[in-house]
Amino acid sequence: MDHLDELENKTIYIIREAYARFRNTALLWSMGKDSTSLLWMTRKAFFGKIPFPIIHIDTSFKFKEMYEFRDKYTKKWNLDLIISKNIKALDAGLCSENKKFECCNALKTEALKQTLVKYNLTALLLAIRRDEHGIRAKERYFSPRDGDFKWNYKDQPIELWDLYKSKFETGQHLRIHPMLHWTELDRLTENRIILPQKDKKLV
Repeated sequence: MDHLDELENKTIYIIREAYARFRNTALLWSMGKDSTSLLWMTRKAFFGKIPFPIIHIDTSFKFKEMYEFRDKYTKKWNLDLIISKNIKALDAGLCSENKKFECCNALKTEALKQTLVKYNLTALLLAIRRDEHGIRAKERYFSPRDGDFKWNYKDQPIELWDLYKSKFETGQHLRIHPMLHWTELDRLTENRIILPQKDKKLV
């Protein structure tokens, strides 16, 4: 196996472990490079058919090319897509031009909270990496968030020998980070493999 194979194998192992422990699982897809890499490897983990929903948090202010990309690959990869919107905030005319922080919180964080409740989701797959920011270097593969989406980075369990603490308390949900061990360079290499091959199929 080469370096990317080893990275993929660990990611796929974590994805499968997460699904085995939590059937109320979903994957967050921003359509960015990292989350699309994670989406691709999740397809590989389940031989082409992902057995849980994919969430796109839609602020309604994306470029039209992003929506075209989303719709194309949702159809091509047969995804169970949930479009998460805070309709009440949008109807009230909230946008980043008037209240940037309030807009981001309402159209992203609150939209996701509503989706978790509506679909009774307890675990979310995300494509963050340790090398993105100093605070993310403290993340764990299985990381609980409280009802306000807050994370206690000062109280993180040790993860050794592929043993992960996957328990969480009532009112919490679990963030799962299968690409935590990747780097920016690894991800760029993976992206060159995924999307340019128009006819590539999983078997």
